[in-house]
Amino acid sequence: MTFYTSLSGLQASQTEMATISHNLANVSTNGFKKSRVEFADVMASNVSVSPTQMVGSGTVVKAVRQQFSQGGSQQSTNSLDMLISGEGFFAVKPDLNSAKVSFTRNGAFFVDNDRFVTDANGGKLQVYPVDGSGTVVATGLDSMVSLRLPATSGVPSATKKIDLSINLSANASIPKDSTLFAAGTGKTYAFDRFNPSTYNNSSQTTIYDALGNAQTMTNYYVRDTASTGPGTTSTWKVYTFVGSEQLTSGSGKDPMTMTFDDKGKLQSVAAGNGTVSTPSSFVAFDFFTPASSTTPQGLSIDFGSMTTQLSSPFVKSAEVQDGRAIGQIESVTISEYGVVSASFSNGDTQPLGKVALANFSNPSGLRQLGKSYWSATGVSGEARLGEAGANGFGNLSTGAIERSNVDITEELVSLIAAQRNFQANAKSLETSSQISQTIFNMRS
Repeated sequence: MTFYTSLSGLQASQTEMATISHNLANVSTNGFKKSRVEFADVMASNVSVSPTQMVGSGTVVKAVRQQFSQGGSQQSTNSLDMLISGEGFFAVKPDLNSAKVSFTRNGAFFVDNDRFVTDANGGKLQVYPVDGSGTVVATGLDSMVSLRLPATSGVPSATKKIDLSINLSANASIPKDSTLFAAGTGKTYAFDRFNPSTYNNSSQTTIYDALGNAQTMTNYYVRDTASTGPGTTSTWKVYTFVGSEQLTSGSGKDPMTMTFDDKGKLQSVAAGNGTVSTPSSFVAFDFFTPASSTTPQGLSIDFGSMTTQLSSPFVKSAEVQDGRAIGQIESVTISEYGVVSASFSNGDTQPLGKVALANFSNPSGLRQLGKSYWSATGVSGEARLGEAGANGFGNLSTGAIERSNVDITEELVSLIAAQRNFQANAKSLETSSQISQTIFNMRS
């Protein structure tokens, strides 16, 4: 009988050492939770045995219970890394074609080739669907979706109108081409956009074609005449190019003409054919086809009432265009409440979902699946779903990961104690063997 009693102690000590070894092996595993072996004594009793004379029959492993205490945190620069402070688990779906959901405390996530937010094991992070304001529109396991980042945002729109306000310096001189001027051609300059001496100033405006491709529109401003006194006007020529193509407004390649009074107030802007539109600061260009598109595009420019000719230097004071590019995703952020938002190059901000958290009545009853995954069992109870910061669920932090909750020092001390227990039971077994051998060697 004593052989089996000592054997039960050896087996129990082996289980404890194996459990401690497993804990130590995962000291660097993110989201890992250590386990502790719980023992119970074995008693063989019946009604005929006095309670004061009962002898135990050894020990048995009652449970290897998981310990869900908080692990340490490790800071990171990844905006998708998350840490749960308190109770709760992330929900992940290892297989998109399956309804099976696993749970984890490992919040190290990244974006895979299909733009899904996933962990190192391929599990897709599950979120609640939200509307444009970030409000959850559906809850429950069946309503959760795998978080996927969109590649683009918005619908492209070609630029149709540009509102532009500038100040042209009243002190600017009229450009002169010395060769033409000396030859008596009657021309003081010959405009050449590649020769800065033939124009006074230039301004650049980003516009968009029908596909949302960015183009640069450049206006070149050339002073043509100067005011000679009160009641007289001064004029400027404006040459407009999109890329290498000069825009026309009426006929030929003639530029726009801007006219200012002697106080520097804009009086009119005339098209190339001399037509003055209403309002007087507005000009519509002929249709043109950008180099990046096959769709003809109409464009107009309005210099407005804020365009002036004052003695101060040239400045572009305001600019608005109504075109729109397709937004390319630039960054992803997660709020403390778990709302995932994406920012795009066109200025859009789009909420993508709200991180779903799960909790259980008895987390120690979860089935370990490996890879820091757990699944629900009848012992743990069904998953209760909630959100970060809600009652019974932990708080969410971004840019951090939960480390293993294994304390190396504590585990090493426990390992030494388990080793001593094993040695003691082995010694007890050896002693029982020696006693039996002595009995066998006795002679009558």
